[in-house]
This record gives sequence, C-alpha cells and structure tokens, in this order.
Amino acid sequence: MLFSYIRRYLHLFIIAALCMTLEVFMDLLQPNLIRIIVDQGVLMGNVQLIVRTGTIMLLVTFIGALGGSANNVFVHISSQGVGNSIRKDAFSRIMTFSFPQMDRMGAGSLVTRVTNDITQIQNLLSVFVRSIIRNGFMVFGAIFFMYRLYPGFGLTVLAVLPFMFLVMGICLSRANPYFDKLQRSLDQVNTILQEDITGLRIIKACVKELYEKVRFNKANDELIRNQLKIIVIFAFLNPVLNSMIYLITAAILVMGSYQVGSGALMPGAVMAALTYSMRLLHGVLMVVMIFQNISRGLVSWHRLREVLTAEPEIKDGPRSDGDGSRGELEFRNVSFSYPTGERAILDRIDLVVHRGETLGILGATGSGKSTLVNLIPRFYDVSSGEILIDGVNIKEYRLESLRSRISLALQKSELFTLSIRENISWGDRSASLSEIEESARIAQASEFIERLEKGYETQVEERGMSLSGGQKQRIALARATLKKAEFIIIDDATSALDLRTEADFFAALSKARPDVTKIIVAQRIASILNADRIIVLDGGRIAASGRHSELMEKSEIYQDIYYSQLGKEELV
Repeated sequence: MLFSYIRRYLHLFIIAALCMTLEVFMDLLQPNLIRIIVDQGVLMGNVQLIVRTGTIMLLVTFIGALGGSANNVFVHISSQGVGNSIRKDAFSRIMTFSFPQMDRMGAGSLVTRVTNDITQIQNLLSVFVRSIIRNGFMVFGAIFFMYRLYPGFGLTVLAVLPFMFLVMGICLSRANPYFDKLQRSLDQVNTILQEDITGLRIIKACVKELYEKVRFNKANDELIRNQLKIIVIFAFLNPVLNSMIYLITAAILVMGSYQVGSGALMPGAVMAALTYSMRLLHGVLMVVMIFQNISRGLVSWHRLREVLTAEPEIKDGPRSDGDGSRGELEFRNVSFSYPTGERAILDRIDLVVHRGETLGILGATGSGKSTLVNLIPRFYDVSSGEILIDGVNIKEYRLESLRSRISLALQKSELFTLSIRENISWGDRSASLSEIEESARIAQASEFIERLEKGYETQVEERGMSLSGGQKQRIALARATLKKAEFIIIDDATSALDLRTEADFFAALSKARPDVTKIIVAQRIASILNADRIIVLDGGRIAASGRHSELMEKSEIYQDIYYSQLGKEELV
C-alpha cells in the first residue's frame, strides 16, 4: 500500500537515485586520484601531473557536489509529496470514522499518527533513497576498489563484513520492539497534553495542577525510558563496529608495509586503501543509522496503515433526498447499547414526530436523552429496531443526504478559529450576510455581536475562549437556525442562557421556522413548557408522553421534576 503513494513520485525518486549514484561514483574516484598524485607525481617529482590530476580532482568534486545537491532536492520533493498525500488521505479517513472508532483509537494517538508517524515515513523514504544508495554503494564500491589495489585488502574486508552485519542484526532485532512502545508512549503524552490544555480551567478550578504534572511526568518518563533503551542498544553497537574497522585498518597497514617493502605496491596505493577503509567505516556506521530509521519508519507505517485501511463502521446507504419530503420521524422498537457498555441505554423506544411539531425530551441524567437524538443523524447505529424519516430507514440514506436534513446544536458549543460570520455560516456556506444576521437575531445573538468592534468579522479565539458560555451557545444556535434543514435538534444548547433569552429564542424560532420539526432536549422544564408534546425518559424507556398540562396530571416523574425545579426557583 505504501508503494501506491511512492508510485506517484517514482520518477522523482529514480532521478534522485541516479544523482546519488553519480555523487558516490565521484567520491570513489578520489582515493585513486590521490594514489596517482602520490605515486606518479610526488615520488617522481612530476609537478605537471600533480597539477593536472589535482584539477581533475576539483572537477570530480564539483560534479559529485552537483549530484548530491540535486539528490537532496528531488528526495525532499518526493518524500514531502508522499507525506502530504498520506496525511490528506489519513485525515479524510478519520473524518469518516464513527464515534466508537474514534474512541478506540483515541484523539492523542490519531494526532501522533497524522503528525509524528508521517514524519517518520518521510524520513524513511529520504534515508532509503539517499543513505541506502550512498552508503550501500560506498561500502561495496570501497571493497571493489580496495580489491583492485591489492586483492588482500578486499578479502580482509570481506572476511570481517559478515561479523559486522551479524552484530547489526542482533542490535536491530533487540531494538525493534521498543520502536512500537516508543510511539505508543508518544500517543500517551499527546493524549494527556491535549486533555490538559483543553481542560485547563477545570484543572485550575480544582487545584489539580500538581496531579496533572505528576501524570504528565509519568507518561513523559515512560517515553524517555523507551528512548534510552534504544540509545543504549546502539551505543553498544558503534564501538564494536569501530573496533572491527580498526582491525581492518591495522591489517591493511601490515599487509601494505610488506608489499611496499617488497616493491609490489607503491605507498600511494596503501594511502588509497586507508582512505577507502575510512569511507567504509563511515558507510557502515551510516547503514546502522539507516536501519534504525527504517525500523522506526516501518512501525509508523503499520500504525498509519491501521488508519488508512480502517473501514467506516457507519456506511452510506443508496438513497439521496427524495422529492416531496414530509419531514416526519419515527422510532420503531429502537434499543441501543454502547459498544463498550453492558446495559441498554435505550430500550424498545416507539415514537413518531410529525412535521412542524415541537417535541420536548426530559429525563434524569443518564436516562438516554442525548443518546436518543444522536441516533437520528447516525452518529451511532441502533442496536435493534429502526429509525425512519418519511417512512424510509435512515440507513438507506447517504450520510451526506441524511445529515443535510438535520441541524444540530449541542450543549458544548463547538466554535472554530474563524470569524463569527464564518462560524454561523459553517453549515451553509452559500448564506448571504442578511441571512446570517437574521439567524443571529432569532438566536438572540445580534445585539452582542453588533456591539463588538468588528461585528460579524470578529475573530473567535481557539475553542471560543474570547466569548462567554452564553455567547458561544447563541452563535451555535444561530448556526443551527441558519441551516436549511427539516429537523432542528437542540440538545440542551440553551443551558447557559437565562430564561428570558431562552424563551425569546424559542418564540422567534417557532415564528421563523414553523414547518421545521424541532426536537429539544432539556434539563429545565421551562425550556419545553410550550412544546407540542413532551416525552419523559426513565431508564432508557418512554415513561410518559403528552403536553405539559397532561403530564402534570398523569406523570409522577414529571411532577417531581417540575416541583423540584420550581422549589429551587422560589429559593432563589
């Protein structure tokens, strides 16, 4: 699968490889040119040959530098291109994940995969094209040229080389398990960091800074431990390889001294062999680093492949919006349990909501109110039963088609680092400024927006930190109101508003959108007193249904909630 990304830039990788081959070949010519200068120039007193060969060396160096520079350019263009393509595809795939999939992988892990793991893939490709070719050619090229100088030199290296690769293999096999642990430790660090930055206010309010520091330090210490284990393994490797190279160097000096003494070799040949042995040393040490990067890159690729090959658990149906849509919603014997939960959150729900009706949903915490409305846009799929819109199971609709018919406002108002105008028009980018302003008026947000210096062009800070809770909720309500949808779901999205502002919003919404089906999840009875119908959830089942006056007569649960809230208001 990785090759499918590489294939898009394969021509650039090939050019980079050719450029690197040119650089290595030029480097391998240098020691032989030094031999000519020493043996035929310095020892013979031939100044003209020294100048001529020196000029050739400069030209060879220049050509090699050009090859190396071109290699760098093409390697980075191609590896960055591959990383860019993988990052886009990974993000697109994450956007298709269901909530259970997101929960299983974790936000911190997904951030690590889309950032650090892709960087490791880019390093893997850069290292493979540049360093593998350079150092692989350099090692075997050095052996070849040493053999040409004197067969004993080349055979000595060939005798030691298997032991060098054996040591490398042992160290890499021991280090490999820690690369996966290292990335998982990084996941944990990112998860804690993300949670603590997002929840900084509650951390400070609960005076838990020290606790979070300890928690972060433990995760960071685990990361460092895994890094140190890898470092220790490779710290052992380098001295062993250096010792073997020094043995090769000593052997070359001994053999070379005998051959020079007997007249079979000139001193320049020994110097060239020593130069090649140094190139060999550098090449072998770099091969070690290369395989370390390759091992880590392959671990990162396995983690990314898990994202790229993950199939969305909630899939499109074949149907798009039908003509003559009635905007009716029906729950038929719907039950639901979360994947990790043991008990049913909803149990055999039967409910019909007619077009233009305002339905209030009330119940104690944990009764399944939010879960019920989250099933409508298929954030989760029902465990049993079915949900229908206009008589068609929602699983038959394409997700884009289904969700385009639903407008949603949540208690936690998700705002983006954009202008207020862009945040309101998030669900309908084609909306005009007058439509945005009208939605803001319905949501009771226009007054405070117009008081701002830049009005609707005011930039919202990260997570809406520049706004109060009520202001954020009103912007989110304006966004939900603007979207041309058949259903508006308001999931406790007015909890930060005072009762007067809340009542004004619902009155304006009913007047402006009379044909839209409204589903209101509320903790406060005052939010749904005027609803056409109210259902009371208890233990995941509909315990009562009717208007406010009817429920006051027949539902003890509703009466308890009503009187408990009324009593609280009187105490205030």
